Amino acid sequence: MFLDLLRRRNPAFLEAAISLHQSGALPPNTYVVDLDTVQANARLIKAEADKFGLEVFAMTKQLGRNPDVCRTLQRAGLDTVVAVDMPDARATSRAGMRLGHLGHLVQVPRGQAAEAAALDPANWTVFSENKAREAAAASRALGRDQALLARVVAAGDTFYRSQEGGFVIDEGRDINEIAMLFDALDGAHFAGITTFPALLFDAAARTVQPTPNLETLHRTVEALAKAGREGIRVNAPGTTSSVMLEALANAGATQVEPGHGLTGTTPLHATRDLPEVPAVAYLSEVSHLHRGEAWAFGGGLYVDPVFPPYQARALVSGSPTVSADALYDVEIPDPATIDYYAPIGGFPEGAIREGDTVLFGFRIQAFVTRAYVAGIRGVATGRPEVAGVYAADGSAADLPG
Repeated sequence: MFLDLLRRRNPAFLEAAISLHQSGALPPNTYVVDLDTVQANARLIKAEADKFGLEVFAMTKQLGRNPDVCRTLQRAGLDTVVAVDMPDARATSRAGMRLGHLGHLVQVPRGQAAEAAALDPANWTVFSENKAREAAAASRALGRDQALLARVVAAGDTFYRSQEGGFVIDEGRDINEIAMLFDALDGAHFAGITTFPALLFDAAARTVQPTPNLETLHRTVEALAKAGREGIRVNAPGTTSSVMLEALANAGATQVEPGHGLTGTTPLHATRDLPEVPAVAYLSEVSHLHRGEAWAFGGGLYVDPVFPPYQARALVSGSPTVSADALYDVEIPDPATIDYYAPIGGFPEGAIREGDTVLFGFRIQAFVTRAYVAGIRGVATGRPEVAGVYAADGSAADLPG
């Protein structure tokens, strides 16, 4: 979905990736990130957020918590992250980022609450009273008073099936009761509310729409304000790019969490040219030819399913090019199978050779794969180089040399 966009808006990046792979500097099964473009995108988002007084927490899971990406974001003025889970919190903290938000989307396991508190999160989301008490106890033991966010849920809200949970506020539970409960804890206090997703891409309308969750946040803030509470933190993540920040601020959000906005790969980027430039591709290599098909190494062929099914294509070449003549249809393995390889078909005899570079452009989620993540810099100067190659969890890659 994003390959044509990359070919049009960032062709030098694709050519650099092919050149670096052919030289041996990049292994196959690697998400390649244009660090200079990510830095420019991050600066753009930060400047727009500053206009509306929004706190920005960068989401890095889709880029495998890559340390070079983290350092790039810091240079752009985004030094604070949201951690999707505890492995994310550990990796980004090791990379020098401040922990802005923890516990959302994935709650902190009971046995890891002490470790979480030691990471000094600015915001800690909880889905239940028990989780609030665990966070408070762990923070109290370290002499901290933790700011807690309550994930709020109302009838009609939208949640992904595997990500449900929170305080149901329209079934006899008042948000002010929850706030007072948090405030009564030794070691924590009520700071605000959150949900996910606050925005979603509408494939039929080809635009981003607010979910009912965003209205739930608005109504909940009104109830808290009516009770005399001020300075309520409103965390509203989902499909975040620079062009959506004004709408989020107008809806009452105080915190936003761009992820794919940093790499120019939100669904909206695929439908129109937004200020952020696409900055990531998946790199593979032709392993072998068999019965008229070329077989490319897999490992990172998880395509985030935000679009209806479509024909995947790849750029296949042994030399730097973005020519349409090098584009071929690729069969992405079924999610029920292990993606050892992806077959490429429909090419003339001799057009593809073993060892050729294969480049994809799709919406990535590196942290759920066994792929590498590598940042490259110097694309714009014509002197691209690999900053480093890491595993999908942000640790050093297990590669020779």
